[in-house]
Amino acid sequence: MFQDRIEAGLALAQQLSKYKNENGIVLAIPRGGVPVGYAVARELGLPLELVLTKKIGHPNNKEYAIGAASLTDYFIVPHEEVPAEYVEQELIRVRERLTEMHDRFEAKKEAAELEGKTVIIVDDGIATGNTLLATVQLIKKSRPKNIIIGVPVAPEAAVSKLTKQVDDMVVLLIPDMFYGVGGFYEDFSQVSDEEVADYLAKKAN
Repeated sequence: MFQDRIEAGLALAQQLSKYKNENGIVLAIPRGGVPVGYAVARELGLPLELVLTKKIGHPNNKEYAIGAASLTDYFIVPHEEVPAEYVEQELIRVRERLTEMHDRFEAKKEAAELEGKTVIIVDDGIATGNTLLATVQLIKKSRPKNIIIGVPVAPEAAVSKLTKQVDDMVVLLIPDMFYGVGGFYEDFSQVSDEEVADYLAKKAN
């Protein structure tokens, strides 16, 4: 059990200490991953940015990720029953939301160059891992040196799925009984836009 996301991030940073001061970057998944990512980035001496990607869900089950999109690229696992028109419509919708996020949090910054870097993707926990899996495939297109996932808590099934797709995966808790990420935090209150902006500003200074 973690007291809050900052405590979880500090514990995670200890396990990621071999990446300290590397040519790398911490990419935090908004919003809950931002306090965790802030603590990790601060301890490792790395820059912090947001993962500006969103999943593309299956038309019959939006929670089931068939891919992910960024502002400039996308990754889709082909499904015969998913028409190309649906994917195009989802790309437009997802990118509108990503543009809003970018303008709100990172309007003054160029997107980080990931090629040749150690990329550490951080969240406050993983449930199924499907969305993160699609995000990893998208990040691979930027040709980073390696990709690491760091999270405080995740179920065994998600860890097994994701470990095969990245160079390293650090998970502090892999519980036998998993009922959701929030069950492993004493304080799992929602992270506001203002807090996200504050963490990004503090790390930039």
